Amino acid sequence: MTEPIPAPAPLFGASDIRRLAEEIGIRPTKTLGQNFVIDGNTIRRIVAAADVGPDETVLEVGPGLGSLTLGLLDAAASVVAVEIDPVLAAKLPATVKEWRPSAAARFHLVHADAMKVTELPVQPTALVANLPYNVAVPVVLHLLQHFPSLQHGLVMVQDEVADRLAAGPGSKTYGVPSVKAAWYSQMRKAGVIGMNVFWPAPKIHSGLVAFTRREPPATTATREQVFAVVDAAFAQRRKTLRAALAGWAGGAPEAERCLVAAGVDPTARGEVIDIRAFARIAEAKQAPA
Repeated sequence: MTEPIPAPAPLFGASDIRRLAEEIGIRPTKTLGQNFVIDGNTIRRIVAAADVGPDETVLEVGPGLGSLTLGLLDAAASVVAVEIDPVLAAKLPATVKEWRPSAAARFHLVHADAMKVTELPVQPTALVANLPYNVAVPVVLHLLQHFPSLQHGLVMVQDEVADRLAAGPGSKTYGVPSVKAAWYSQMRKAGVIGMNVFWPAPKIHSGLVAFTRREPPATTATREQVFAVVDAAFAQRRKTLRAALAGWAGGAPEAERCLVAAGVDPTARGEVIDIRAFARIAEAKQAPA
């Protein structure tokens, strides 16, 4: 006789989310970009797409009331959650203890601003988060910079931001987020999430972006030097690189020298070159003329 397949652990529905919010007297705020997921199937889809292994430690940013947290605790060895809202941060450990009592010891809460976190109680191997739209890109770049243990992840962001993060050279959406994210990882669009699975429902779709860590381009230039070139190139993205990089290089002739030395057409625009080319341009500036 075959063993019955155990039912999946319960996840939050809309009524659970609203009850929890009422218990602690909160309403989602636009300031913190709070949109709580109220659909268990969406949580399962996100966790599956994140491809989290049972031996991994997952970093979650902005856990809110804990919708995604519960799904991650079902899949990973441990979860470390960074929450900026003091009321939400105070409630979350009790929620985990109530809904996943056997996983409470595997859950770590850090009450902090994710943009300022540089240390965590455990080293995460994966990032899985429903990120506030207004800070999504800087948070992702900050965490990739400060936590080299992060090997892969999946973030839910505004759909337009997802397209920017995953864009390649030549795309209309390719820009500063695309290039800087490519310094750390290979990013790809992993799906679109509708508006009705959130409370409150946002006015735009959300996008899933998956990433896999890779080594930065081999270069003698520092990350800061390369990113300075990227910022300059896209500050005036309609201009040729020779013109756009003139201020950065100390004049158009020096910009052209750096571009030629890097094997880049001076009449090209920033939107058509990849992170390796930006690294070569930064390196050329350090070399004597």
